Amino acid sequence: MSSPCDPRYAPAGDVDGALMVIDSRLRAVQDGRTGTDPEQQKLLDQLTASLDLRGVHDLLDGACTLVFIFMKWLRQVHEEHDRDVIEYVVPSLVVTLRMMPRSVRPEAIPTMAGLVIAAATGLSPSLWRRQYGDWTKEEMTALEATALLLAEHINRIAGDRDFATRLIGETLSRADREAGLGFGGAGGPGGVDGRQER
Repeated sequence: MSSPCDPRYAPAGDVDGALMVIDSRLRAVQDGRTGTDPEQQKLLDQLTASLDLRGVHDLLDGACTLVFIFMKWLRQVHEEHDRDVIEYVVPSLVVTLRMMPRSVRPEAIPTMAGLVIAAATGLSPSLWRRQYGDWTKEEMTALEATALLLAEHINRIAGDRDFATRLIGETLSRADREAGLGFGGAGGPGGVDGRQER
């Protein structure tokens, strides 16, 4: 029986926009800056200024797609070493989010843990979260931090500061190629079709 949180039914959202936000934050962290590069900030400001309510939902869905793809990769890496991704990733993520009280409100952390666990078990984080009503402002900020921390974790494992960004680009390119060849659905090997979350 199919789950209502099956990724095949989830919108991919604005993955490009979400990736731009996360990538700019990653670069700031990697360069040891406390703020975003002025040029990157200008692009982010333009993006956010152009968003209507639908655009905000698309950006949130896009960030959830990033979380799903990141957790899928982390799950595969951990399974190669007979490790449970939930056991090895979620506790450190929660601890790190708790160390960010100015950015991440404590009440948003359980939702982020649930979101990441949903992704780790192959469920759509977006559809999982949708069960509980509208996103709160605190959760939106926490979602950005969660995607950023997962990307940074992946980059550390890979030993490559751009690996997580390339992982998303390659996944989307593969999905576009598969969609062009007529492969449908997110459930196939390789992950995603052009408009569905992986």
